[in-house]
Amino acid sequence: MELTEIKFYSVQSAYGEFSNFALYPIKLKGKTWPTSEHYFQAQKFAGTAYEEEIRKAKSPMKAAELGRSRKVRLRADWDRVKDNIMYEAVKAKFTQHEELKELLLSTQTANLIEHTENDDYWGDGGDGSGKNKLGKALMQLRDELQRKK
Repeated sequence: MELTEIKFYSVQSAYGEFSNFALYPIKLKGKTWPTSEHYFQAQKFAGTAYEEEIRKAKSPMKAAELGRSRKVRLRADWDRVKDNIMYEAVKAKFTQHEELKELLLSTQTANLIEHTENDDYWGDGGDGSGKNKLGKALMQLRDELQRKK
């Protein structure tokens, strides 16, 4: 029986590899980023010293903390570009690690949902009312990879 829905969040749980906190380095913009979370958070401050500080953060949680700080001004176009930057990070992660690509493709047509009360933009808000933008980015990439097969 095919799964119709896969909920993910914690790195330790099933499909935890789908989390941006999963420890899979990515290469983008001439640099290696410890996780897709490091890359995503750093891009809020692209071209600044703070971008590099986030890249060097000791953990994805620390990168997220630094990226969520409002002590440093966000790039002006952030709201317009953040979805594309997330897709870019997800695409790098799932094309640079063959085992992740296979895992993503193995989900076939399942609805991928980042299940968390902590986020109603990238996740489902915990009750399904969120936008689930991370899940949608993963499904968009999966569709793209399936077409290439």
